[in-house]
Amino acid sequence: MPKKRDNKLPVIMLGAEFLIILAEIIRELRSFIVTRYQITSGKWRQASGRCRIVFLSDLHNQIYGKNNDRLFYAVLKQKPDVILAGGDMLVGKNGYDYRAAAEFMKRLPSICPVYYANGNHEQRMKEYPESYEQSYREYKEELLSAGIRFLENESEEFLCKGVPVRVTGLEIPGRGYARRRRKGPDPGTLKRCIGDSDKDCYQILLAHNPCYMETYLKWGADLVLSGHLHGGIVGLPGHRGLISPGFRLFPRYSGGCYKKGEQTAVVSRGLGSHTIPCRLFNPAEVIILEF
Repeated sequence: MPKKRDNKLPVIMLGAEFLIILAEIIRELRSFIVTRYQITSGKWRQASGRCRIVFLSDLHNQIYGKNNDRLFYAVLKQKPDVILAGGDMLVGKNGYDYRAAAEFMKRLPSICPVYYANGNHEQRMKEYPESYEQSYREYKEELLSAGIRFLENESEEFLCKGVPVRVTGLEIPGRGYARRRRKGPDPGTLKRCIGDSDKDCYQILLAHNPCYMETYLKWGADLVLSGHLHGGIVGLPGHRGLISPGFRLFPRYSGGCYKKGEQTAVVSRGLGSHTIPCRLFNPAEVIILEF
């Protein structure tokens, strides 16, 4: 007699695959990697040594170990010359406490100078203070007291291994993150907000939303640092992400390093998540930029 087919096997295999994926999501939500990028530019030819910058973005109050020690010591180990924070270090929603983000950020100036540009979560708290239980003003003042420099449509210059560097923080208004946005800012708008790029310095632009990357590059940034898209939530082959927080499929600049001539754009996959915590084949990351 012919053997009776076991119909349970596909169900068992499907259940096993689901459990494996779930375990991977949980693992990725509790861990991070260190990603290194070598940045080349003619402006660094006269450098006296290697300049190292740590770029952090989209922490969203995430805690890695007691007091965020795992994350802090991962940054400390790199011996950076400068730390740049690209925004969304907290969660700008009622029911969330920014204390974890604030306590972690306040430790960083003990390592080296820290510059901070806002993301959409800080921006919404700043624009609509009456709508939020948490105070952006108090959060900012706490970090300023610790020695962190905020760049809200502002720039600061420093020397790194003898090379003049100018870092500019672009403040993108809340409407610039709207899901139904039709058109982004043009180079003229950027110029009105932050002035001209500095051709005599190595010009870094901190601009949280990478959806306007072409405009940032036209403005004249040597290096653009963005975040916001969380790596596209699910990582796909070819360093692409599946979906943006605004529910756009296959965002172009979801995470990674992109070159255009002498210009470079780096988009962080972020360090945390919020609302719907999910990461798959898309590890959280601390980014190390070496010049």
